[in-house]
Amino acid sequence: MTGAGHNRRRRSVLFALLLWLASPFAWAVDWSTLSPEQQRILARFERNWASIPEGRRERLALGAERYAGLSPEQRDALRGRYQRWRKLPREERAQLQRRLEQFRSLSPEQQRALRGQMRRFRSLSPERRNELRERFQRLSPEERRAAFKRMRERRERRHPRRPGSQQRSDPGWRGR
Repeated sequence: MTGAGHNRRRRSVLFALLLWLASPFAWAVDWSTLSPEQQRILARFERNWASIPEGRRERLALGAERYAGLSPEQRDALRGRYQRWRKLPREERAQLQRRLEQFRSLSPEQQRALRGQMRRFRSLSPERRNELRERFQRLSPEERRAAFKRMRERRERRHPRRPGSQQRSDPGWRGR
């Protein structure tokens, strides 16, 4: 085989390998690929594992891996949060799941900004947080939109957007 023919064949094989690696079947999370600890944590899913959508299996496997690395105190705290979640009315859980999906659809930059805002809010005294919540709840929808607009404008003055970042007119922009 000539040098050019060999390079062409090598590129074809490399391209096929890349396509295979990018396919969802290449990284399928099969029950047998889970560690014994992950299998123990996810035991209640074993019987139906193959019928669970691939994306959910990946999230479950990653969650089990993270859970295995938690201290006993962290596991207790997580179980407590899960119990509170289970006690929420179905409609409230659905609303929270929609909000989580909205959050996940944000760019990493937007997620960081939102996390920072939440940290700042949580750092306020309980009295100040309640005062802000009550003030916000008393606003009409128009007043809320105006308040959000003012907050965005203040944020823009403090942290101007870099070229190429998403704007409200962009279809991918999810700010409210």
